[in-house]
Amino acid sequence: MANTVGRGAVLLVLALSGLAGCGKDDPPERSAAPGHRDCSPATAAAQPAAQGNPLAGRVLFVEPGGPATEQVEHWSSQDRAADATTLRRIADRPTALWVSDGPSTVGARVDSVLTCAAAQKRLPVLVAYNIPHRDCGKYSSGGAASPDEYRAWIRAFAAGVKGRPVVVILEPDAVAHAVEGCETSQRYESLSDAIAVLKGTGSAAVYLDAGNPRWITDVHQLADALKQAGIGKADGFALNVANFYKTAENVSYGKQLSDALPNKPHFVIDTSRNGAGPVEGAGDVDGGPHWCNPPGRLLGNAPTTTGTGDSRVDALLWIKRPGESDGACRPGEPPAGQWWPEYALDLAQRSN
Repeated sequence: MANTVGRGAVLLVLALSGLAGCGKDDPPERSAAPGHRDCSPATAAAQPAAQGNPLAGRVLFVEPGGPATEQVEHWSSQDRAADATTLRRIADRPTALWVSDGPSTVGARVDSVLTCAAAQKRLPVLVAYNIPHRDCGKYSSGGAASPDEYRAWIRAFAAGVKGRPVVVILEPDAVAHAVEGCETSQRYESLSDAIAVLKGTGSAAVYLDAGNPRWITDVHQLADALKQAGIGKADGFALNVANFYKTAENVSYGKQLSDALPNKPHFVIDTSRNGAGPVEGAGDVDGGPHWCNPPGRLLGNAPTTTGTGDSRVDALLWIKRPGESDGACRPGEPPAGQWWPEYALDLAQRSN
């Protein structure tokens, strides 16, 4: 990413076979035991959402067979029981699933996730991540080839929803990059159209990504961009996706941004890796950007839709999956979105 305060966005390609089932009769916000891949209906129904917050009281969905869960299983079979237990601090938590399949398969991917989540009466969080010129051609480059292709893609994505509850985090970095001059009018049009299409499903809660507290520091400038991108049709905005800024800083910034927008929209915060905050300073760390796979970080607040600490914070979420690389920023580091067990274990070990 060109802006060093921005973050290396993640691309998680989810295999349909990895969504064959989900944990059964588990405590809220925990997965099944390793190896349990049953998508049978849960016995406890999710609580209805509170007025003004479409997420309040909902039990979040834990992906069965995610990379952390598979790593737990592998280490358990390799006489690494202690490491496996430690890694369950990540494996047992609900995390967002990033979706960037092509138009011909994205609907089936969304349908597969939501089918499993609906059987468990749990709320899945998906990240729609396919905007043209994604990440401005940096570590997570890619996306749809054109605005027209993106229009087709988001409609195929929405077709997989089929009236079932889902949270969609829409296009991390896209608005902040546009403020910096990377794709502007067509990008705003694409995002506004995407929000309308997703809300047209009748069951999707949509949060448009708004960067992080130290990226676009002029909240009025960012608010203008969000308005052009259709924030008024969304349920709110998302902050700190795949970044490290502490929750309190995001709440303060988010309320300032909310105040600068009509109707003071609510927001969600990615707390997946913000327990220790960011590496301070703008320089490189060990030869790579300070936002990319920084050492010594901690897991943040557990994902929750209750007790967020502020009435305008709809949820604390793990949108970035802890343990997936931010990018190949230093020799030997995996590409963006690739599971990195050593980094995951370090995060979990530090986060007692």
